[in-house]
Amino acid sequence: MQVVVGRIGRPHGVRGDVNVESRTDEPDRRFAQGTVLGTENAAYPQLTVESYRWHSGRLLVHFAEVSDRTDVEALRGVLLSTDVDPGEDPSDPDEFYDHQLVGLTVVDQSGATLGSVSEVLHGAQDLLVVVRIDGRHVMVPFVAALVPEVDVASGRLVVDPPDGLLDLTVD
Repeated sequence: MQVVVGRIGRPHGVRGDVNVESRTDEPDRRFAQGTVLGTENAAYPQLTVESYRWHSGRLLVHFAEVSDRTDVEALRGVLLSTDVDPGEDPSDPDEFYDHQLVGLTVVDQSGATLGSVSEVLHGAQDLLVVVRIDGRHVMVPFVAALVPEVDVASGRLVVDPPDGLLDLTVD
């Protein structure tokens, strides 16, 4: 099972170091020296972590296949992924892999079924795309205030949306 662990940002310096937007709670594990990460970039389908460090709160990574700033520019915006065992859970009990959330039944606080999670979108704010029973798609910010309970084992998550949120469709 592939999970996204980061997104390549802008270059740092001239030797091929790159800022990486970490999308994992375990960056020291996922970006350890020698780790091979997959990409969707045809020129660089895999990147091997040569080194990483933290600089002013940012993750800087040097990949063995990238030798200079020009190479890094070609990779800007590329997602980095790694294989995880489908049965593996993140170390933080409040974190979930996308594949654990997709397919969960979405219920409100009274237990009424609203739909199911069809996709997880990542950006400044993680969003759950919920397919309502009537077929409409709505987005719910994946924050504890709006999604107070996630029970992967029972296949459901509870939402407590403010009035009108579930009426805003994305179709």
